[in-house]
Amino acid sequence: MIVETVSTFPEIFDSYMSSSIMKRAQEKGFLDFHAYNLRDWSEGVHKKTDDKPYGGGCGQLMMCEPIFKAFDEIKDKFEEKPFVVFLAPTGKVFNDEEALKLSKKSRLTFVCGHYEGIDERAYSLADEIYNIGDYVLSSGELASMVVIDSAVRKIPGVLGAEDGAIDESFSNGLLEAPQYTRPAEFRGMKVPDVLMSGDHAKIAEWKDKMSKERTKKCRPDLLEK
Repeated sequence: MIVETVSTFPEIFDSYMSSSIMKRAQEKGFLDFHAYNLRDWSEGVHKKTDDKPYGGGCGQLMMCEPIFKAFDEIKDKFEEKPFVVFLAPTGKVFNDEEALKLSKKSRLTFVCGHYEGIDERAYSLADEIYNIGDYVLSSGELASMVVIDSAVRKIPGVLGAEDGAIDESFSNGLLEAPQYTRPAEFRGMKVPDVLMSGDHAKIAEWKDKMSKERTKKCRPDLLEK
């Protein structure tokens, strides 16, 4: 999968995309990542990408012109057609199902907002707009990294084990059952005996039961769905 980001602060991606799973995904050839600096398509000495909003209001708004210029130049950089993603409060709620859909795309291009927001006309480029939660971030880069990570780990082979992403929370609509590792007892807290029994049928039954109980307790809204 090719993943591209267009933003005013591309260096934000450096650390995360060169670490852990994202790094291994690139080394194994599952991910080809490119971070573009929007200022490369801005004019003037200061390479401005933002301006005051029409009609007044606080803060600065990202201009649409540099975004369109960037897209015009990079859209044909690869043979694969880009699937363009924006992050905004008006977008569709991002969840595990949407992550799976994105993981099947051959090329994802993220346009990252900053400052007070983005000129509304830029959203005409979007194939999908996502909302990752009812809160505000200063950086669209952070929101994009959440979506990128969630989608890339769904690509078969990225996590190593074939079923690595299948058994995670939300993959079946429920929260994952509690998990434990060594030591078997720590400060009076013991690992459930069934997990050390070696009986795979009983372990599967226990995990299913605990998954439903945990979901009912912590996220009853998931059961309603």
